[in-house]
Amino acid sequence: MRERARELKAATRRGSGAQADAEGEVLAKIAEMAEADGALAERIHALVRAAAPGLAPRLWYGMSAYADKGEVVCFLQSAQKFESRYATLGFGDQAHLDDGAMWPTAFAPGSWEAEVWRREGHP
Repeated sequence: MRERARELKAATRRGSGAQADAEGEVLAKIAEMAEADGALAERIHALVRAAAPGLAPRLWYGMSAYADKGEVVCFLQSAQKFESRYATLGFGDQAHLDDGAMWPTAFAPGSWEAEVWRREGHP
């Protein structure tokens, strides 16, 4: 919660039109991550920026996140930060994943090795 309060204060000081600052903050947070989480976060960042350039990178509760009109669409929870077995790629309500009576809102990507990344058609 303290990180979220700092994020809100920083956003207020920046004002509108500070996309580059927010992306820099996300990249700095990714650089602080443990090696495995950081490598995963870098690839997710590249994928989101390429596939959905309209989403704005931002920090959300200390996590890298991507938002549409200020509402978080997806985010990455670091395994190290949350002392869990794996990092989690989660989706907010703005993702509109609704499909039937039940649908996943989070995934635990185990690893995203360069070979898999290239096989899926990414640089």
